[in-house]
Amino acid sequence: MWTELGATISSLAVAFFMLDKYSHCVPYILRGYLARNFRKLVNFVNPYVEITFLEYTGERLKRSDAFLAIQNYLSTSSTQNARKLMADVANDSQSVVLSMQEHEEVTDVFNGVNVWWASGKILPQSKTISFSHITEEKRYYKLTFDKHYREIITKSYLQHVLKEGKEIKEKNRQRMLYTNTPSKDWQGWRPTKWGNIVFEHPSTFDTLAMETQKKDEIKKDLIKFSKGKDYYAKIGKAWKRGYLLYGPPGTGKSSMIAAMANLLDYDVYDIELTTIKDNSELRKLLIDTKGRSIIVIEDIDCSLDLTGQRKKRKEKDDDEADKEKDPILKLKKEAEKEGESGSKVTLSGLLNVIDGIWSACGGERIIIFTTNYVDKLDPALIRTGRMDKHIEMSYCCFDAFKVLAKNYLDIESHELFGKIEEVFAGTKMSPAYVADMLMPKSEEQDGETCLKNLIAGLEASKEEAGKKSEEAAMLEAEDGVATEG
Repeated sequence: MWTELGATISSLAVAFFMLDKYSHCVPYILRGYLARNFRKLVNFVNPYVEITFLEYTGERLKRSDAFLAIQNYLSTSSTQNARKLMADVANDSQSVVLSMQEHEEVTDVFNGVNVWWASGKILPQSKTISFSHITEEKRYYKLTFDKHYREIITKSYLQHVLKEGKEIKEKNRQRMLYTNTPSKDWQGWRPTKWGNIVFEHPSTFDTLAMETQKKDEIKKDLIKFSKGKDYYAKIGKAWKRGYLLYGPPGTGKSSMIAAMANLLDYDVYDIELTTIKDNSELRKLLIDTKGRSIIVIEDIDCSLDLTGQRKKRKEKDDDEADKEKDPILKLKKEAEKEGESGSKVTLSGLLNVIDGIWSACGGERIIIFTTNYVDKLDPALIRTGRMDKHIEMSYCCFDAFKVLAKNYLDIESHELFGKIEEVFAGTKMSPAYVADMLMPKSEEQDGETCLKNLIAGLEASKEEAGKKSEEAAMLEAEDGVATEG
């Protein structure tokens, strides 16, 4: 292909050179006409058509689905033709997936028609000198084919490529755990807003220490949501659902999230709000997430001061007075403020992302907030419609204990269960603590020993709680006497 095309262009270039050299022999009007139409002449004799697929098109903030499908499709054909390949491990962790490296070319055949795929990137045309490593280079794939087969390529071949690419994506799909990276590492619009690893958490609803009825209710709610695409479109709502998980530390909030992801086969995006500069960055992160995913903000009450009150008015007034008095102190204060600038994500910005117009970008997303102290959260953040389902992750009860006993000791029934149920009444012990007590610490410890250790731990905890209650009652009584006196 390139030999024929090169020969044709070379001939035209020679002709144009001769025309320029002997231009004094050509009438001025004709010379101008030929110069203006030289490119049209080249396109006329060029028998090939080129189609370019950019990774990001126009002002779009999200990667092109067509680009990703082509990338997956070429991962199969490029292994035989390309000389420079990139390798990754498939979801079975035993096979390798190869893809075409940049500036490589491969040939594909469709219904007897040869086409050529080339990969490349467009570097930014910056006229300024920058010492930053951040660039806005744009990757692309270029498809070249004979113009006589335009209809076959545009109507049949491209549909074939997109379909095959999506099937390959599903075949090689691995459930991933993502976390947001600092914006200085985003490298323009390149997909580095999220770092990721393979999600391998083993938690399931069968292993969760929770009442069976409550687990079944949550599972049914999740499955109904995952099948609700047409329903959400019918009622005119974005295909998303919010869950608030609240309860003391160690009650299984993270395990619940993992169980949800494993049940629905969703990716997990763990957002660290404190690394996000402002609302705009938060919005870009949301846009760069995929469907069939769970977006998690853990310990929402500790992540940020979402009230928007960054400094007290008195401190601000004192700072202004100090600046006027001492110029050195002024510079010091400014340096301290620069270092403490941190995240400027606001409550309204977060609400717009999870419940505003931008929340409709993509679909099939579950948004989860976790907190140890639900009473500290702004009511606007957790109202129905934003957090549709509130799930209390409470202290361990006897039903939850039986799940843990089966998981850790493979014991479904034991003579000590009656004593354990009796001791559980009135105790506040997290499932994490109970699980630790049930886990054998040596080869010599059997199931009965672990159960006895748990009983001892429960009784000690109950006794300690009783002492604290008595001390509190005594202090309250003393305060009452002092008040009367």
